Amino acid sequence: MNGKKFYLHCAKCGYDIQDFGEWFDNTQKCPKCGSTIVDVKYNRDFNELKNIIFNNDKEPKNIWHYFDFLPLNNKENIISRGEGVIPLERWSCLEDYAKDKYGISIKVNAYRNDLNPGTGTFKDVAAAVAASVLKENGIKEYCIASTGNIANAFAHYLADAGISLAVFVPNDALKANEAEVNSYGQKLFRVNGDYAKAKEVAAAYSKKYNILMSGGNTDPMRVEAKKTMVFEWLRQIGEVPNVYVQALSGGTGPIAIEKAFKELKDMNVIGDKLPRFIMVQPSGCAPMAHAWEDAKKTNFPEGWLTKYPVYENPQTKAPTLATGKPGTYPIIAKLVKDSNGEIIEFNEDYMIEVARAIAFENTVRIGPAAAIAVGGFFESLHKGIIKEGDNVLLNIGEGIRRAPEFVEEMMYTTEHVDSVDDCQRFDREQYRKQLWDKVYDIYK
Repeated sequence: MNGKKFYLHCAKCGYDIQDFGEWFDNTQKCPKCGSTIVDVKYNRDFNELKNIIFNNDKEPKNIWHYFDFLPLNNKENIISRGEGVIPLERWSCLEDYAKDKYGISIKVNAYRNDLNPGTGTFKDVAAAVAASVLKENGIKEYCIASTGNIANAFAHYLADAGISLAVFVPNDALKANEAEVNSYGQKLFRVNGDYAKAKEVAAAYSKKYNILMSGGNTDPMRVEAKKTMVFEWLRQIGEVPNVYVQALSGGTGPIAIEKAFKELKDMNVIGDKLPRFIMVQPSGCAPMAHAWEDAKKTNFPEGWLTKYPVYENPQTKAPTLATGKPGTYPIIAKLVKDSNGEIIEFNEDYMIEVARAIAFENTVRIGPAAAIAVGGFFESLHKGIIKEGDNVLLNIGEGIRRAPEFVEEMMYTTEHVDSVDDCQRFDREQYRKQLWDKVYDIYK
């Protein structure tokens, strides 16, 4: 593959696929063994990546700051809305909670994906890279199955690239997600069934019309895009936190972090160990967490990676996390175990308490999935998973842009009055104890 910027290397048989053109022509499968898992390899000196990350003279404008280590050949094909250079925020209120309730000193940074200018989610970087690669390869139609956020991001960015997108969502997908996909002139099919059924219908559509379908959480375009978050942590704070917390649906995050570590390991800018992955699922849909707990109880016996439950039509208050058939469990669970991490569930009945406290302290309104992630932070403290001296990174995957009902549930200061005589002056500080008491009460 000499002379090419990058190529795709089959993780199963080792065959080298020359470019995305060959990959797409073979319906996103290795032409030799049929595997759908590939690594993108770059014919570049990775010290150049080190220079890009730590060159403080050049302020990045978007994910394409890392163009030399992303799978695109021609900058003229770039599709971007300024995604991927969002700031990390120090959330001292969570540090204070850990100190006050558990007596440990930790550091907590939040990676605010709700600040991505495209659609305000963790999916914007993936959509930007996918749209650019598809444009470069002359793809005019594409299809995808989604619980919500990936649908919006791909609808937005592919519309910008002039690509027609067919989106398949489960019946319980948020109406606001449906509206946003429609607003870009993309087609949405609301499938009578759960996410697994939506994927089934999308795959049949792809086959019937010979249209490429998103490869899901292991799609090389998505993995390459999301690995750049590690580059951003290094650029902004000079280190990679040793604990990574994310709400879990499919789990591209850990896959992408491992890819970044592979590329950075010889540069002496990170350690040899992956961050401890703490993956959090809502109690209404936690098949990976349940499989993990069963495996732990039996000391991870032979074949444990292939044993996981499938929940049909899961009912959860965080619909973007409603993946009842966890096909990526073997990949995610192995990464979690290799990192000495955990897969846990958080009681979604307490999502509102978590979201209210964060909104009060940080003036950040997190969405349902992000509330599960932050709830997982509290759960991890309670279970002793987060320890003295840990440096924690919270991946805040989304805001409340498409969850108006969730915002309404967050209301707590309203009083109904008839006249000014019913109105009393107030000090907002009076709410702080009230809000945190409810968080403390979760783990009495």
